[in-house]
Amino acid sequence: MERKDFIKKFAVGGSILFTASVLFSSCSDDDEDLEPTNPDNSGDITVDLNHPDFAALAAVGGYAYKGNIIVFRTGDATYMALSKVCTHSQCTVTYSHSDGDVPCPCHGSRFTTAGVVTAGPAMSNLKSYTVKKDGNSLIIS
Repeated sequence: MERKDFIKKFAVGGSILFTASVLFSSCSDDDEDLEPTNPDNSGDITVDLNHPDFAALAAVGGYAYKGNIIVFRTGDATYMALSKVCTHSQCTVTYSHSDGDVPCPCHGSRFTTAGVVTAGPAMSNLKSYTVKKDGNSLIIS
């Protein structure tokens, strides 16, 4: 093998090795970052409705975020919770009480309050959670 051929092959091989590590790490699945965490490990997430971060939930139509969950108030005594991460491009969804849906501002995907896709480009539903009110707290599981 000539020196010139050796250098070419070495450069190509090195480039492949370098880019492979970048590609494989970008494809890793960090599901733990998409799921909410609770320090007591009970699996439930508690939202204190008296906390200023959740003041918007005092009114019907209000919404707030807890970790990677969007919590919204749909009625006088009803609350819903979904993953806040759009299944299309991982943008943060919002809640539109007047339209009764959960839109994604990035590419126009829309979901029902149950998390079901009604308009794409998203093709997968949002994960939904059960919400129970207990005094001034919401328990999300």
